Formats: sequence, structure tokens, C-alpha cells
Amino acid sequence: MVDWNLAVATAQRLMRPGPEVSGDEAREIVAELRKHARSSEEHVHAFTRMYGDAVSPPNGTPVLIVDRVGWVKANVAGFREILKPLLGKMQDRRPGGLGGMALGTVGGKVTGVEVGMLLSFLASRVLGQYETFAPATRELPAGPVVPGPGAPRAGRLLLVAPNIVHVERELDVDPHDFRLWVCLHEETHRTQFTAVPWLRDHIEGEIQSFLGETEMDASTVIERIREAAQSFAGGGGAKDADDEPDEGRSIVDFVQTPVQREILARLTAVMSLLEGHADYVMDGVGPDVVPSVAEIREKFQQRRASGAGRLDQVLRKVLGLDAKLRQYKDGERFVRTVVDEVGMDGFNRVWTSPNTLPTKAEIAKPADWVARVHRRSDS
Repeated sequence: MVDWNLAVATAQRLMRPGPEVSGDEAREIVAELRKHARSSEEHVHAFTRMYGDAVSPPNGTPVLIVDRVGWVKANVAGFREILKPLLGKMQDRRPGGLGGMALGTVGGKVTGVEVGMLLSFLASRVLGQYETFAPATRELPAGPVVPGPGAPRAGRLLLVAPNIVHVERELDVDPHDFRLWVCLHEETHRTQFTAVPWLRDHIEGEIQSFLGETEMDASTVIERIREAAQSFAGGGGAKDADDEPDEGRSIVDFVQTPVQREILARLTAVMSLLEGHADYVMDGVGPDVVPSVAEIREKFQQRRASGAGRLDQVLRKVLGLDAKLRQYKDGERFVRTVVDEVGMDGFNRVWTSPNTLPTKAEIAKPADWVARVHRRSDS
């Protein structure tokens, strides 16, 4: 149903070239990123106290320094893993015979090109990523990414070296400070998933529930896409269930069932928590170990807010990336407010179980989460 090899080839053909660096510079950058990734573990563990008094327990997940093509290959492997149940259902419902085979071949190539175009857009923008759903592999993303026989799945931390270099040059900040600052953010994500064993399964379960609710009837999906296109053509006048304008929603949002909307609300709350927590930790640790953290944060926030060109802004809106930017802001405010009120150990109750995760409404009103999790449990 998806030609994954074509997706990689399309992304590689369309992606922008990275910044120019010499061979010696490249080796120095990779070595420094590895060093910062190691030192970030201790800083993040001590600040977050997510492991309690054990500051630097072994987590066993690898750190990979990749280029843009490596990031694409790693994410294709992750997509194949997480989408496997949905694609299996689609495969089972495909018509039989030569017509079904032809439809599958053509559809797979079309989808492969579309996925490749999306990945080419993102490949030059992602600085780092904790790849939560990475399958076990025999080789690193720089080469072919194939499942390792009998090996368990495990997350891994990706640092996209050319993008980090590009942004540090664009912002004109101290490169050594910026690289450590980025590593602090990404190490926080790794700590979230290694210190909270149930978190990955919980998120994967929500994603699979979302995919399981996907409408399999083609005419229904086409009709919803038509409604979405008409809504956007009409100036974004559509209203959601709360009679609020839909200006912040992406096209993807319009092809959801009511059940999917509920699942998406829960996932949005979790992602806001994770991203906001990483930003809070990054800035909390920063003043002690990143001398120019204030300058980096100010310039990076300006870059986030401004976007690039008009086309970039349109693509961000259509793909829902503007919503992701709001997740950083709302999530960081939630974490900061809760820590100020109940301390870091009190905030860490959020990791107790899925029931103590904040709802989307509680992300906006942290006091409600404190009342639900702390005052009721302590009374």
C-alpha cells in the first residue's frame, strides 16, 4: 500500500542540501554532539529527579548522529512499524485479481511519493528526535534500515547534525552552547521514555486506536476531504463543536471521526506535556551549563514564531505544525506552573500512570490538574 523505497528516494531527491563543512569539521561536530549527549544525561536526570536518587542509571538506548537522509530512513522504518496494523487492514480490503494488484501498485507509488515529499520538507527542519517506535535494526540509519531478527524494539535518540549546524549559523549563536542546549532537550525526551516504562505502550495504544477508527470507505474519505477543501476555500469559516473558528486546524483534522477527535485530544495533551517538559528542563538546566542560554532562547523563539517564507507557513498550517508550536508553549507553561506550586517531586506524579496524565483542558488550566491529582489524593 506504500512504496517505502520510493518514499526514501523521493525525499532524497527533493531535500535541500545541508550546510557546507569540511571532513575535519564534520568529524569534530559529530564528536562534540556525542560528548554533549553523554553529559546531558547527568544534567537532565539530576534536574528532573525522574529516577529518584539514582542520577545516572543506564538506559541502554543508543544515540545516533545522522544526516538528513539518515533521519528520513529512520523515520520510514518507524512509520512502517506503527502503520503496520492499518496497512494490513487496507491490504485485506483491496479488491482481488489483477485489478486489485494494479490498484495496489499504483496507489503504493502515489502514496510513496507523497510520503517522500512530506519527509523532504521535514528533513531540513528537525534538530533531534527520540524515535519512540523504532524497530530493532541490523544497521544504522546511514545504511539500509531493516528489522533485526528476533531483537526487541527499542527507542533511540537521533541528532541531525547538518540541521543543528544550519540553525546555529542562521541564529549566529555560540555553536558549542547551542549543541549542548539541543542535546538537553532531546535527552529529556529520552529520559521521559526510559524512566516511565508504560509511556511508550500507552501512546502506541492511543495511536493504534486512532488508526483503528479510520474510515475504510473511500467515498466517505473523499467527501470529507471535499468538505475540508471547501471550508478552507471559504476563508476558514467552519466551526468546531465548541462553535470556535477552525483556523488553527489542519486538513488532517477534517477527516477524523468523533472517536478519533477524543483520542486526538488525549494525544495532544500528552505531546504538549512531553514537549513542554523538555523545554522547561532545557531552560532550567541551561543557566548552569550553557553560558549563552538567554541569547539562544530569545533568538530561537523568534525563529519559531516567524517561520520562513510564505510557502513554508502554508505547509506548516496544512500539516498541523503550527499546532505543534503551540504544544511547546502551552506544555511549558503547564510544567512551570505545577512545579512552582508543588515542586519537582510533586510534578513527577504526572508519570505515575495514564490516569495522572493531564487532560487537554488541564494543560490550559494547571490548577485543575493539581486539584485532581494532589488535593484529592492527599485528602
